Amino acid sequence: MQLSKILAEIDLEISRLEQARTLLAGDGGPAVKKANKTKAAVVSVEAPLKRKKKRNLSPEGRKRIAEAVRRRWELQKKAAAK
Repeated sequence: MQLSKILAEIDLEISRLEQARTLLAGDGGPAVKKANKTKAAVVSVEAPLKRKKKRNLSPEGRKRIAEAVRRRWELQKKAAAK
């Protein structure tokens, strides 16, 4: 990826964050930066956003989680029986 594209993506993300902050703070006014609009538009057309990879659980990890859930259910059953 070229440096100019990276910088344009960073500028785009900064403007998005500023808009979100303005909305959350309730300032009311739009927080749109006038600079770098053309670069931001070009980046969004040329390079679509990458999706995160799907995270897979190993069989060992799945087994550990299942055992922890079973222990939790046992404790809940014991607490409910009292």
